[in-house]
Amino acid sequence: MSKEKDLYESTVIGSEVYSFSEDIKITEEYADPSLQFLEKYKNEFENQEFSEAEERELNKRLYLWLFPLLLTVSTVCFIDKATLSYASILGLFESTNINAAQYDDLNSIFYAGYTVGQLLNFVLQKTDMAKFMTYIIFSWSVVVFCHCGAYNFGGLIVLRFILGLIESTVVPALEVTMLQFFTPNQRATLQPIFWCSSGNSVIIGGFISYGVLWAKHSIPPWKILMIILGGLTLIVTAWVAYIYPSDPASANFLTNKQKYFLIKKIQGETKASIVQHVIKKEQLIECLKDPISWLFTLFSFFLMMANNLGYQQNLLFVGLGVSRLGSTLVNVASGAFSSALHIVFAILIYYKPNSSALVTTLSCLPSMAGGIAMITIPWRHKLGLLASLLLASNFYGTAYIVGLGWATSSCSGNTKRFFRHFMFMIAYGIANIISPQLWKGNQGHDKDGEKRYYAAWTVQIVLAWVGTPIITWVIHSILKSRNNKRSAAIEAEGKDALGAVVKTDKSGNEIIDKVSIANLDLTDLENKRFIYPL
Repeated sequence: MSKEKDLYESTVIGSEVYSFSEDIKITEEYADPSLQFLEKYKNEFENQEFSEAEERELNKRLYLWLFPLLLTVSTVCFIDKATLSYASILGLFESTNINAAQYDDLNSIFYAGYTVGQLLNFVLQKTDMAKFMTYIIFSWSVVVFCHCGAYNFGGLIVLRFILGLIESTVVPALEVTMLQFFTPNQRATLQPIFWCSSGNSVIIGGFISYGVLWAKHSIPPWKILMIILGGLTLIVTAWVAYIYPSDPASANFLTNKQKYFLIKKIQGETKASIVQHVIKKEQLIECLKDPISWLFTLFSFFLMMANNLGYQQNLLFVGLGVSRLGSTLVNVASGAFSSALHIVFAILIYYKPNSSALVTTLSCLPSMAGGIAMITIPWRHKLGLLASLLLASNFYGTAYIVGLGWATSSCSGNTKRFFRHFMFMIAYGIANIISPQLWKGNQGHDKDGEKRYYAAWTVQIVLAWVGTPIITWVIHSILKSRNNKRSAAIEAEGKDALGAVVKTDKSGNEIIDKVSIANLDLTDLENKRFIYPL
């Protein structure tokens, strides 16, 4: 596909004036499949208005039907991902005869599976999203149930690797669905609320663990936990099978008119396609050449060096003298605090859009302060250490949320978007393989003889909580520079443009349809009208 020209021929469609270039020309198979739906209902809806009342009804359906489902899937995913963290204080060590070092290894093994599983992203692009999600979530519920049969370290290795492999595609699928159904401004506000699921999972998992600790049964408490969580995941599978959409055109909770105007709205605001099942080699190459892709990869790697803190904190709570029952309640409070922070940051993003770098910085600074306190406050000040641990472990999560959403929203072209997400999650997986190992070995003791994990905290402070904000400001600077150059061109040539889709009729004759460039699956570097969110 050739690059777009600087000069365009003027074309009038209805009351709108578009610029048209025959250089932006692709065959039908490379166009957004949503184009077929738009053409099917063009005569019926093109000249109709979509009133404010209809717009509110559309948003209402999205917020009441789709968003709660996405939030629930993400919450259950976080709960199941952290099953070992809860099981660590529910008798897992005694039942399977594992030690603390092997526990750290199991967390690394989960993310080894998670990293390998990122290859499934390419399967995700080429398959029906609804069926894919149903099969994946059902499979992960089966694996959670199978944890009950593990009786040694070897069995847990296999199960944790498979669980990581299966869960690896859930977050990418949810992110793709958010991109398909919500505008950039909506996503910027919804993302932190959506990622309250991480805090919600801690609250729900903590209360379940607390209840299980009181259970008097011959079955070990950690196995009861696995049965409960496996059953919960199975229920979510049924919900997903009933309603999860592959794309806006297939959403059974929307009318055809709502689907039509939703597709037009998303394409109009993003100037990007919604669906594309063809993997395009040229977009893979562009993604690898784009420095922004590598900066987001580095962002993910640096920040996730702190991610094992969530798995260690239950053990750290106990080390600070908190009882096992007490640690579950502290964990619940931690989850509630985390969810509240996400909502606060969501409000900030709503009132101050294009502030991704600022929000990332603000979310990392308190974690940095907490990390510094964890290696400087004397061990005898247990309350201060507990507060510092909660500070360190709860704030930086918002940075991950912002970075993950920003990485995909700052590019277009479905293959490029999938591959950038692939790079981001590969870095995520590798960092999470490494991060549990930071807590192993002799890291020094304070003057009271207490182990302080100096190496682990230092790596987290320098890379995750100082390095990550620096990277975001570099990304911000590059994207802002690109926007400034594009704004001048858009002002001169107009915001909207048309390209051509080449079709072949039954007689073998070529037919050229003029369509919005949003239907052509152009990348952000090919489409000079793409404005980067900041």
